[in-house]
Amino acid sequence: MSITPAVREASRVKDYGKVIELVRKGARLTQTQLGQTCGLSQSAVSRLEKRGPGAYATDVLAVMAAHLDIPASLVGLADAAVRDGYEHMERRDFIGGVAAAAVAPALAAFPDPGEGVGQAATLRLGTASYRRLDGDTPSRDLSEAVQAHLRLVQTVSRTASDDRQRARLAAVGSEAASLVGWLSWDMGDHGSARSWYASAIKAARSAGDPLLAAYQAGSMAQFEADAGNGVQALSWTRKARGFLDARRPAVADAWLSSVEALAHAAAGDEEATDRALTQSRSLAARLGSEEPAPWPWVFQFSEAKVAAARIACGARLGLPGWVLDTDTKALATGHAKQRALLLLDIAAGHLAAGRVEAAFAMASRALESGVQYRSGRIVDRARAVRRSYRTASPPKVVRNFDEQLHDVYL
Repeated sequence: MSITPAVREASRVKDYGKVIELVRKGARLTQTQLGQTCGLSQSAVSRLEKRGPGAYATDVLAVMAAHLDIPASLVGLADAAVRDGYEHMERRDFIGGVAAAAVAPALAAFPDPGEGVGQAATLRLGTASYRRLDGDTPSRDLSEAVQAHLRLVQTVSRTASDDRQRARLAAVGSEAASLVGWLSWDMGDHGSARSWYASAIKAARSAGDPLLAAYQAGSMAQFEADAGNGVQALSWTRKARGFLDARRPAVADAWLSSVEALAHAAAGDEEATDRALTQSRSLAARLGSEEPAPWPWVFQFSEAKVAAARIACGARLGLPGWVLDTDTKALATGHAKQRALLLLDIAAGHLAAGRVEAAFAMASRALESGVQYRSGRIVDRARAVRRSYRTASPPKVVRNFDEQLHDVYL
């Protein structure tokens, strides 16, 4: 590309949206064409280009810079981070563990080019890439690489030059520890998951980042609710609320309300669950669906995700009406592992309604995904659905499911 004085000036004042716009126009691409390549709508590209100086989602900048062949320094990112971020988000057909392992040792070598970027921003981009890979990569393949990435963050933190940089790196360490906790949860290792989430909360507080601390506490609450520990889940949601301040984005309230609903469902409180879901739905309806999700949210929170939460709550409360009356668009939310868990919640709803054939047909499909991704969480949830059905003479569909489940060894 030809670097014009206007591009250099936009970069100098950190108006990276303007850099994208100028280079896009120089390449004779429309906003729609660029958006289609990068997985964004035309209006999302337009908003990014008009954002002006300030904070940008590094993963979005990485993909756009890679596509437009913009030198990383012009958008505040290190060259290899742009390349690796693009590959991780777009080339999702390779083995996650091998590809991710190549990222960690490369990232520490980049010099700090200035305020707001450098090692912390580069390492954060690596964490975001791993989180995106989680959707279609077995956690067992990712876990070792992510833990190596976390060790790298900790090593870099020990050599940080000042308190401000240490705080930035503590936040990145919190994000990486939370991801290790998520992967442990998916593998069915609840003890390790709790330990990693606790580390993530502690690091977020050390970083002085109230939004990140709230996100990590909310993640712990979600984990405890999923494990059926309603009292602990509600305690963590209260702590998460306590971390937030007046500057919180709207998505924080919407997401935390859905987590509170799951916690109330785990505690068996139908009325409180319904109130929390209603609040979450109302807040989600006001979110801009095409705005990039603010970090630490990598994916959008939407009304469809509230619908998915209602299905999960209905399954835990034994309310088939909540499960079976929910808009089926909830099935499209999330990645393959999340859809498998949602299928198992719907299966539980069918079972509660006495629809045994439909329940175990769905459970069988979900179990296939659990085996494919070697997800202990999915397999354990499938076993829970089976335990909830008791009869001395199970029909053929249940016997077939028993055989399928019997052969699972993760």
